[in-house]
Amino acid sequence: MKIGYARVSTADQSLDLQVDSLKQWGCDRIFTDTASGADCEREGYRKALASLNEGDTLIVWRLDRLSRSIWELVSTMKDLNDRGIYFLSICEFIDTGSAFGELILHLMAALAHFERALITERTCAGIAAAKARGVRFGRKPIMDDMMLQEARFLVRRGMSVSDAATHIGVSRATLYRHLRRPVSKNLVDLSGYYAG
Repeated sequence: MKIGYARVSTADQSLDLQVDSLKQWGCDRIFTDTASGADCEREGYRKALASLNEGDTLIVWRLDRLSRSIWELVSTMKDLNDRGIYFLSICEFIDTGSAFGELILHLMAALAHFERALITERTCAGIAAAKARGVRFGRKPIMDDMMLQEARFLVRRGMSVSDAATHIGVSRATLYRHLRRPVSKNLVDLSGYYAG
């Protein structure tokens, strides 16, 4: 069977051109969507893929009707290939049932891998540059050195760990865990603050 899939992004766009082309290519069934290509919950797209069996062909008017990113497109092509389903794009004339179509599919997979590697490389470079500028990543610490110094001072003055934890706004377990780590040497002495 030949299964056609057509998609437009908004309701004011017409599916007629795509549907007419799919009919000319002999599609037995045509599924449609009015949704963004980035929308993962396209009902027509889901039904089109579910209706395909081994030996069938999925036909679209243009590649961008199926997917908005090369990575998603390659993933879909691999899934179809694994299921023994052919793919045809009318405008680009990519037909995975031919040797040339297979070549194009492998080139697309290589480009998707390259794109993914570039994104990873740019992300790592951005993180390194941000760290060099002093940007800190990750969750904000529950206790900073100043809070820890205050808690230690209170405990040394006879306050229980539970009361000191409540006073600085952390749990007793958190305070116990942090009491084991050293305090920065560059902090002010709190003894005068609590004197009297």
